[in-house]
Amino acid sequence: MPQTLDPTAVLDVLRPVQDPELQKSLVELNMIRNVEVKGGQVRFTLVLTTPACPLREFIVEDCKTAVRTLPGIEAVEVEVTAETPQQKSLPDRTGIDGVKNIIAVSSGKGGVGKSTVAVNIAAALAQSGAAVGVIDADIYGPNVPTMLGLEDAVVEVRKEEGREVLEPPTSNGIKMVSMGFLIDKDQPVVWRGPMLNGIIRKFLYEVDWGDLDYLLVDMPPGTGDAQLTLAQAVPMAGAVIVTTPQNVALQDALKGLKMFEQLNVPVLGLVENMSYFIPPDLPDRQYDIFGSGGGSKMAAELGVDLIGAVPLEIPVRQGGDSGKPIVISEPDSASAKALKEIAQGVAARVSVAALT
Repeated sequence: MPQTLDPTAVLDVLRPVQDPELQKSLVELNMIRNVEVKGGQVRFTLVLTTPACPLREFIVEDCKTAVRTLPGIEAVEVEVTAETPQQKSLPDRTGIDGVKNIIAVSSGKGGVGKSTVAVNIAAALAQSGAAVGVIDADIYGPNVPTMLGLEDAVVEVRKEEGREVLEPPTSNGIKMVSMGFLIDKDQPVVWRGPMLNGIIRKFLYEVDWGDLDYLLVDMPPGTGDAQLTLAQAVPMAGAVIVTTPQNVALQDALKGLKMFEQLNVPVLGLVENMSYFIPPDLPDRQYDIFGSGGGSKMAAELGVDLIGAVPLEIPVRQGGDSGKPIVISEPDSASAKALKEIAQGVAARVSVAALT
């Protein structure tokens, strides 16, 4: 008896097709929806777990190939959308209404480009269609406003249920709050731990974040009060550790990684920044100014992922100074491509953690 071409038959042939990251059936994950069959025309919706899915085209092609095995197929149309999964809640930590995933971007020491990586991950995720926010938690050295072109932004404050709520300014689709909005540009922050704890909680719970797929937190360097406050306050999707290839940076990165493990925060992986230098007049040359292979060696020894390596290029610095992240200002550069792949890798790991 010939097989009937109907939605059930379509779902049956799609059942073996798996999400490459989750290693589970798309049908069982409810990622195949709205199946319609009209004659030999088949259309359905593929709901990915992140707008930044790096394997989007491969998944679509696998789906089409599976459906074409049915008799009588003339055309297959796939509409692709995304629903970012909500990170698992924890009984002793309070989530933020509307925020699905909170990701710390941290480093063991200063000067490794942590803020640059955080801002460009945020920009790449926003470009993919995700709703993104950034907390500049480096209270003593807030520079994310400069990197996102928001140095002169005005933060609106309103009263709501007896408390002040901040309205975060937006740049390139990214909502952001920073201590830099609350102090003069030349004013130092001379605070002890309890005050630091208070402002970070304010940025978490007293900001109108709306609905976000990802809230990235640019942490100060080290393993201090800010990291402890964040880890103990909210359920986190994970932490990204930024380092450079040189030994002194790797030694401090190791301490930061171990701290998050002790606080039961998943480590999504390492990012090796300034991996090598590309001179602007010799784009085919690479110089290992800070050494080479340190990030991959450390990742292998610790059993964590090396999410990506970012080369050192002059436009990276120029983009940070001008308020235009390199993934936006020069999307075809080597650094921008590496940072986009890192953003996709972070999003993929967050989805896996949420759904397994």
